Amino acid sequence: MKSVLVIEDEAQTRNIFLKCLEFEGFQAFGASNGTVGLHLAKAHRPDLVVCDIMMPDMDGYSVLSSLRRSLATAAIPLIFLTAKVTMADLRRGMDLGADDYLTKPCTVEQFLAAISTRLRRQEELQRSRRLANAPSSERVSAAAEAGTRPDGPSGNGIFPDCPRLASVFSFIEANYRQAISLKDVAQAVGYSPAYLTSLVQEHTGHTIKRWIIERRMAEARSLLMGSSENIRQVAEASGYSDAGYFTRQFRKFHGVPPQVWREDSVADLTV
Repeated sequence: MKSVLVIEDEAQTRNIFLKCLEFEGFQAFGASNGTVGLHLAKAHRPDLVVCDIMMPDMDGYSVLSSLRRSLATAAIPLIFLTAKVTMADLRRGMDLGADDYLTKPCTVEQFLAAISTRLRRQEELQRSRRLANAPSSERVSAAAEAGTRPDGPSGNGIFPDCPRLASVFSFIEANYRQAISLKDVAQAVGYSPAYLTSLVQEHTGHTIKRWIIERRMAEARSLLMGSSENIRQVAEASGYSDAGYFTRQFRKFHGVPPQVWREDSVADLTV
């Protein structure tokens, strides 16, 4: 049974969340302030903490800092509850190691969905760590079953080496041929869209949309160089159902249409 600690000074909100968690089969603990919450976190070591930011005795940032400083609680995922989120709030939370934000008021469904996706993501991270420490033969076998490389997503070498974003790039690598969006990626990796946007921008300087396009363009270049497929076929294989839109986007990225790029590249190889 997974355990969740809710640190929230508003009694009604806290009790609603606790009842919902218990109804869904979680072991739920509640704390009315940060001091009590820290004590419960260290005593019970829950699988996840949901913490309000604005509290009278100790705000959520102080709670998170204390949790991250202790070896016993440093790895516990934490989701912030807040009435509003500014870019400064997101950045401060990321710097301290927050895992996600929920904006109040939120529905019970949103609350439970955020917890479920974050716990699932935590399990995936734990499996990845176990796999990383396993013999190489086991890593290769597991990667073959998952259809990925044992050292992470390939992306034709375009994705940066950033462990915190590995799941993001893995999802893009597996789904870039589909009609995916920021919301799809955020849901898959267990972040809110706003938090994921700030996280990716902070670590790479680009947006999720940009990385999806980068991966599609890498596939398009590979097909243009290594196959005889026409532009419509290249577009479809790269994740574009509209060949005209693909051509416009390719030209925006490369300065020339895909057919011209292909002819120039082939000419360069034959020189």
